[in-house]
Amino acid sequence: MKVKVVTDSTADLPPQLAKELGITIVPVYLRFGDEVYRDRVDISEDEFYQRLLHDPIHPSTTQPSPQDFADVYKNLAQEADGIISIHVSSKLSGTYNSALRGKEVVEKECPIEVIDSQVVTMGLGQLAIVANTIAESGKSLQQVVEEVKQMIPGIHLLGLLDTLKYLALGGRIGKVQALLGSVLSVKPMLTIKNGELVPAGRIRSRAKGIDMLFDFVENAVDIQDLAVVYNTAPDEAQALIERIGNIFPKERIRLARLGPALGVHTGPGILFVALRGRA
Repeated sequence: MKVKVVTDSTADLPPQLAKELGITIVPVYLRFGDEVYRDRVDISEDEFYQRLLHDPIHPSTTQPSPQDFADVYKNLAQEADGIISIHVSSKLSGTYNSALRGKEVVEKECPIEVIDSQVVTMGLGQLAIVANTIAESGKSLQQVVEEVKQMIPGIHLLGLLDTLKYLALGGRIGKVQALLGSVLSVKPMLTIKNGELVPAGRIRSRAKGIDMLFDFVENAVDIQDLAVVYNTAPDEAQALIERIGNIFPKERIRLARLGPALGVHTGPGILFVALRGRA
């Protein structure tokens, strides 16, 4: 018996890695009109990005239901001393609140702690991985929770988008609205602060954006975890990893793919760097 780790599909954890570590992923729902799919369960990344580019219907996302979480928690409760459930920033999605409601149904059977990560993509994935490592060491649920909470301020993200069009379509533009004025002539850079997507600069070319991602890593201190995330440009992601490999051990860089749950809002051509350290 031990502490089990749950997250959601916006963590972009490589499925094989999640399986090896025993981390449970609750999928976000995708909708193309009347068609509903579970992220990475009923629709693959390749299928999704093809439809995103060519389907006349723009997709939307819906958080997992409280019942989805309750079912997962009930299943894990049979073999766990406790469950830590870590989720996408509550300012970007209702997933955290769904998890809290799901917890209410099951918490008499097993102690459950739900954490608002205040981040997204592999920033969230890194927290799930480190929570699992701490749990594997035999620590209690409260010890795992405390250590994960202490790590949240050390998670830093920087992303290069090809366009803001999809954020605008999905209504998730928020504080990035200021970038829209010159959306056609710039490549937007985004980061996360206090759980919200905020502008991190505007550059004139994709190459300069990739330079910024490299500089972000080069200027960071005490990096514990590092991931490069892409969705439709694997060659660029690999080239960035090779470049970062000159300043950080290449074998410690994780490559992950931005899934449909986030791809709805970012569109194609994404490159993100997620790191745990001091940026």
